[in-house]
Amino acid sequence: MSTRNRLLFFFTAWLIVLMPFLFWWNTWFGRQLSDKQLIEYLQDDRKPRHIQHALVQIGERVARHDASVTRWYPDVVRLASYPIEEVRNTDAWVMGQDATSNDASSAGFHGALLKMLNDPSPMVRGNAALSLVRFGDATGRPQIVALLQSANVIAPEAGKITDSSTVGTVIHQGGIIAKIESGGQTIEVRSPISGRLRELQVKAGQAVAAGYEMATLDPGTEQVWEALRALYLVGQPEDIPAIRPYQRELLEIPDHVRKQAVETEQAIRERAK
Repeated sequence: MSTRNRLLFFFTAWLIVLMPFLFWWNTWFGRQLSDKQLIEYLQDDRKPRHIQHALVQIGERVARHDASVTRWYPDVVRLASYPIEEVRNTDAWVMGQDATSNDASSAGFHGALLKMLNDPSPMVRGNAALSLVRFGDATGRPQIVALLQSANVIAPEAGKITDSSTVGTVIHQGGIIAKIESGGQTIEVRSPISGRLRELQVKAGQAVAAGYEMATLDPGTEQVWEALRALYLVGQPEDIPAIRPYQRELLEIPDHVRKQAVETEQAIRERAK
């Protein structure tokens, strides 16, 4: 191998290693940001993931009881109405990290979370409801119960199915469930929640009408776990039917979730007395 080819070979190998690292480095929310970077990221509308990164860092600093983080609380409140769902979802979580602070109260966290209970995204509504429990506010209890229930996915437009997922697949929020060919365009039907695909009523080549129920997803373990913990504190007897399915001994229900479901029902019955 000539020196030139050898150099090209090593350069290519170096790029193969470097590019994934750079992608990971620029998208990993665990990378620490300086105060200057936080300010820049919170205002970076061109890259919503930068805003999410900054919010995660703020949440972690709140957990460490870093008092200096309160300077960004007005930005946290502002982002409650940001047009990107993922940003609002992260924002709702962050506001629940400092529920006992007077600064959080004066910054409007409680009021912002109450408004987020009417968000068009079920995940944002759920996260807002969970955060409100930290404020001792059970207003979002219906949204918490909804986190325990399956999600139905409907066809946004009429067309022909060109591709679809398979039953049993674990799908993250925003993951593609199926593709519809409609009017010469391909429409990607995405999951509204993270969970497991329980039922799929479509297959490739099938024609569907707008509004047709395409799939049903069971909520993910983490979502169920957080909802059960919240209902342990604010649940009511009418919530028990939504809790009991998670007390069953099934492979898809981890032991810690099953135990939490049992304890949550017991706590609700104790309060009812």
